[in-house]
Amino acid sequence: MGKILIIDDDELFTNVLSGYIHQYYPLLQVETCTNPLLALPAMKRGDLALLLVDLEMPYLDGNKVFRFATEAGIDKNRIVILSGRDAEYLHEHFPMGTCLAVLNKYEAKQKAVLDMIFNSLQRKAVS
Repeated sequence: MGKILIIDDDELFTNVLSGYIHQYYPLLQVETCTNPLLALPAMKRGDLALLLVDLEMPYLDGNKVFRFATEAGIDKNRIVILSGRDAEYLHEHFPMGTCLAVLNKYEAKQKAVLDMIFNSLQRKAVS
């Protein structure tokens, strides 16, 4: 089963995204964490198919979480950075190839990219 970890201090956002995944991608298992410090042990388990990380969080920002995740052995191509910032800022700080995707979490068009990723994970979970 594909395991997804969502780390975002916006509890409403994590609940909505988690509910969406449960509804449309039932083979995917979702864990959410609103405190990035509490998510660190989950990143060490090595069983994540996808890590979604908010860039702007208190205590430990998305840059630090990203570095910790890659040092813990999570493939950079399994990490999606989410932010409320514009695409230009995001691509400047996370150039192509840095991670799987960098998305503005409030733009509706960006949801299509997440759907492609979730669809791929769902197909892999079936096989």
